[in-house]
Amino acid sequence: MPRRLESKVVLVTGGGTGIGRAVARRVAAEGAAVVIAGRRDDVGERAAGEIRSTGAEALFVAADVTVEVEVAALVAAAVDRFGRLDGAFNNAGGVAVTAPVPEVDGDGWAAELALNLTSVFHCLKAEIPAMRRSPAGGSIVNNASTGGVAGIPGLSAYVAAKHGVVGLTRSAALECAGDGVRVNALVTGNVDTPLYRRLSGAPIEGDADLPARNPTGRVASPDEIAGFVAYLLSDEAAFVTGAALAIDGGATAG
Repeated sequence: MPRRLESKVVLVTGGGTGIGRAVARRVAAEGAAVVIAGRRDDVGERAAGEIRSTGAEALFVAADVTVEVEVAALVAAAVDRFGRLDGAFNNAGGVAVTAPVPEVDGDGWAAELALNLTSVFHCLKAEIPAMRRSPAGGSIVNNASTGGVAGIPGLSAYVAAKHGVVGLTRSAALECAGDGVRVNALVTGNVDTPLYRRLSGAPIEGDADLPARNPTGRVASPDEIAGFVAYLLSDEAAFVTGAALAIDGGATAG
């Protein structure tokens, strides 16, 4: 395992399960101190405890990223504990509304945008100033999914939010590139996570024959995504900013 993130401090939202949990483990294995954020204390503390059991540093902070003051307190807690913030993976999100456009009500639309877009705005608003205060700058990765660059029938609110994440990423990257803060979006495809299993109607745990709607004919493991995120958070990716980077088995290549 490379040690590309030695002595860095990395925040992972939605870090208790799925891709977020895999990223938290990977960046810790590469030398970073990890701050895991999530709404469920039991899940978050368990994930942080697993990392600490390996000898790495990990802190869980309960936070709802749709609430601006909670995100501000989250970033402040990371800086108070470790002295700075070097990286962030804004991963928290989900699918709450599955319906054709005419059947999506206003409340469902607003909730989906709050969960998947406004939450990322809150994170960037708090993370960028913290990283600007560091002489070394920092790196932020926003999880946009393939919904950030392509339509998905029945998921219009989710797709609108994720397209917004890509646009927000690009604007933020241009604003802070001169300060040494990089911002990129991740276009993730079919990944074996609890969310993807639920949407596919598969069992949440155990072996499952998951649909793989991409040219490779398979789903990715969360660990495959985590390796790519670790690279983007590292100094090896110092010239990569403002990009929407696909790790989707070729799903958006056509």
